[in-house]
Amino acid sequence: MLTLSVIQAEFGDCMLLRFGRTRPRHILIDGGPSGTYAKHLRPVLEQVRQQADCLDLMILSHVDNDHIIGLLEMMVHMVDLRGRNQPELLPVRALWHNAFHRAEGSGAEIGGRLEAGMAGQQGTIFAAANAVTFGIKEGNKLLLAAQELGIPVNPDTGGDVITTETLGGALMMDDLKMWIIGPTPQNLERLEKKWLAWLDTYENRAPFADEIETDKIDRSVPNLSSIMLLARSGRKKILLTGDGTSDDVLEGLRASNLLNKSGRLHVDVLKLPHHGSARNIRRAFFDTVTAKTYIISANGKYNNPDLATLIWLVSAAKKQRRKINILATNQTEAIDQLVEEYPPETHGYQMVILPPGEHALDV
Repeated sequence: MLTLSVIQAEFGDCMLLRFGRTRPRHILIDGGPSGTYAKHLRPVLEQVRQQADCLDLMILSHVDNDHIIGLLEMMVHMVDLRGRNQPELLPVRALWHNAFHRAEGSGAEIGGRLEAGMAGQQGTIFAAANAVTFGIKEGNKLLLAAQELGIPVNPDTGGDVITTETLGGALMMDDLKMWIIGPTPQNLERLEKKWLAWLDTYENRAPFADEIETDKIDRSVPNLSSIMLLARSGRKKILLTGDGTSDDVLEGLRASNLLNKSGRLHVDVLKLPHHGSARNIRRAFFDTVTAKTYIISANGKYNNPDLATLIWLVSAAKKQRRKINILATNQTEAIDQLVEEYPPETHGYQMVILPPGEHALDV
């Protein structure tokens, strides 16, 4: 039976897909920010170890620090255990990670220029744009740890980047069927152009951070190759959207022919894109992609989830006369305001919040 464990990751993402007809199988998606592994992910994996002898797949959706650091801390711990000849917590059979150096053409060029900039005189400039470049180095560290542990990277595409096209359709793993809905090649091309423009703007600036207005550096450049997917086992479907935009999600669903004749999709579980940020979601998205249960992984940092997103969600469901569940990892000001202004009993939704001290919500 397909289930999703939404692990406490504060302002980040960390999730575990559980499935398997012949034996218990598990896919870990993202690891949250620093501290997630020790506080919440490791206890969950210790429980998994009682049922399974490995993680079948680890997926890093993208290199933002609220997704990658927990995985990196986990891998560092695994390397340390191996170095001390101690049993590993759970061996990892494969890693999906769209690193810059694995992309061809301009993707490889971007990776090289970023690495050179962070190592050279421009390091202060790149450091000032930490939100854009920090994860690149961490992504490389993750690859080195995977290499040391003998974990294959992107084996399902022969080492190529994971896209809607490189997997050649849906991927079967026991009773689980997965479609990659992001990134699309077209989206990669647009994102590569943005990265190149960013580099052209900042790469050759003065080597001293105080010589430029660092607060005006563009930190909005999206990740080159964020992975999003739809998982199905039996009749149950789970849509995991990473930090993509709702437009990206719809583009990927269309590219994979996953929308019905009316151009819509209904799933059992939908993780809200980018922690429920209204900057990443259009209101109409909730009319096009619907779910029985919506997941919010956020703690109020960066104002996520936005109140506007929550209002759009419950309003769309009420208009469609659908009763829904909203599962949140943390209580936030926006959630409190939603419940006060749009009461669950009159708007047809149930709000469930992960209790403090608990490690995960299962759905």
